Amino acid sequence: MTALLAPSLQKFLDLDTSYREQRTNFSDDFRLRIHRALSWAKKANSSISEDGADLDMVFMSLWISFNAAYAKDINTNSPADRNNFREFLQLICSLDNEQKMYKLVWTTFPKSIRLLLDNPFVFQPFWDFHNGKITETEWQSLFSEAKQQANQALASQETGHLLFIIFDRLYTLRNQIVHGGSTYGSKANRTQLEDACQFLSHCLATILEVMMQNPRDKLWGKPFYPYIGE
Repeated sequence: MTALLAPSLQKFLDLDTSYREQRTNFSDDFRLRIHRALSWAKKANSSISEDGADLDMVFMSLWISFNAAYAKDINTNSPADRNNFREFLQLICSLDNEQKMYKLVWTTFPKSIRLLLDNPFVFQPFWDFHNGKITETEWQSLFSEAKQQANQALASQETGHLLFIIFDRLYTLRNQIVHGGSTYGSKANRTQLEDACQFLSHCLATILEVMMQNPRDKLWGKPFYPYIGE
């Protein structure tokens, strides 16, 4: 696992070098957004060694980095925010002139993506059923519908829509960890964490690269928590 993660996480160090060379050309808001995102991405990099990777910390650091790059609002449960989330991924794809996101989804990670989409443990209605909120029939029906939507996106190669579906699954994994729904270092969620860390590290590096190639404030907005000096 370390050998697979190391190259993608190394990319963040390269991006940090590029950021330092360009940051004087960035606005304060955009510079703060990228600086915060890279700080957490580098934390993910420091969580792997020759002895192995701390997958829980790698995943959470990558997720925080993604949130720093993306977030305009912290109300992550509102329909409006989900729309903003979807629009952000669509925007990244539209600005990706080199089609790096496209290649990640359709060339580098198609097998891992299918495994992730077929995994009920990162599908929130599965847990809603086990918590008594919905019936077994309901969650299975929802899972079937979600797989059908994903397969349609796969068939038509709708990169932005498929990314939204994938990140929605990753958000369930994020919730399990953040809200104490999993044991640190647990063997129970290693498979999904391994797949998630590999995909998220590559995807996030591309997202940050695309953003730095398009540093216009009107595209990204103001960071939700501005920097307040003493």
